[in-house]
Amino acid sequence: MIFSDHIVARVIFGYTADNSHRVSFMYSGKLHGARKVAVVIPCFRVRKHIASVIGEIGPEVHSIYVVDDYCPEKTGEFVSQTIDDPRVKVIFNEINLGVGGATLAGMVRAAEDDADVIVKIDGDGQMDPHLIPAFAAVILSSEADFAKGNRFFEPEGVMTMPRTRLIGNAGLSFMAKLSTGYWHSFDPTNGFFAIHASLMSLLPVEKISKRYFFESDLLFRLGVIEARVMDIPMHAHYADEQSSMQPHKEIWRFTKGHVKNFIKRVFYRYFLRDFSIASIELLLGLALLAFGTIFGLANWRSESFASAGTVMLAAMPIIIGTQLLLAFLNYDIQSAPSTALHPRLERSKRPNKALRHREGTAA
Repeated sequence: MIFSDHIVARVIFGYTADNSHRVSFMYSGKLHGARKVAVVIPCFRVRKHIASVIGEIGPEVHSIYVVDDYCPEKTGEFVSQTIDDPRVKVIFNEINLGVGGATLAGMVRAAEDDADVIVKIDGDGQMDPHLIPAFAAVILSSEADFAKGNRFFEPEGVMTMPRTRLIGNAGLSFMAKLSTGYWHSFDPTNGFFAIHASLMSLLPVEKISKRYFFESDLLFRLGVIEARVMDIPMHAHYADEQSSMQPHKEIWRFTKGHVKNFIKRVFYRYFLRDFSIASIELLLGLALLAFGTIFGLANWRSESFASAGTVMLAAMPIIIGTQLLLAFLNYDIQSAPSTALHPRLERSKRPNKALRHREGTAA
């Protein structure tokens, strides 16, 4: 089915009829225009869950892309043979690309098929497909370019999360704030998200991480193009699903990835694309902090008694440098994108096509 007319989603809280989980959305009005919503489901060892996940996807979804990521359980073949839903299209990867690679394969295909909004959910049943309209409505109402789930919004939902995941996600969330610049967003590893399809032409798909760092790296890439991100409250269901992720190995890859992205983000944002007062605050803050620390350590190691002047010469640069870095951090927090990018992209499509046509005619 295709969304029609105009709708604006507003977040409220309520329980489903059986009180099994909370629904965090409602609708007012109708959706604008003929808008296609596509769902991408990467599949690896989810054969026993995939049928129920697809079955719960409502008629508001136009296309469903099931991406078999070289699954040893042959989930793609199972879907093709057992699920009679004309919306379902199965994509087979010849090699295992990882959750990110499989998701990107589906997203690229959905964008090529002229989808307007692309929603990604997992095939293991952890995510409620009934929330898809809420995610899509936030995009279609131009409130955001990218909507992602946040399992930390409600204390009741946090209590159901396994402790190792809770601690790990909390730590990763802070690192993601630094590396992406989305300081008001949380739960960066959440795989339930929606994105406006027009952004696919701006994202360097080949550079985005294909493995477990995918969601965090995607947020970083969205930050580079200054897309607006919004969190959607949700609950996750944890049952008998098994993850192949090994936390003790991935934590170092995540840390390395976040540090690398943070450095790139700061360079792109404050030196390559722009040079503002925040750029000066960062440079002076780092220089003064480094000078005060090195000078202080050098004199602390000396055997002679340090004078008050020496102490002040070490302390003042550290204090001023710290203040400058805090000012830079405040500027960075306040500079998160506040308006959606995709409406401007859609408005520019026709002029760009006309310009290319005129250039081709002139040639």
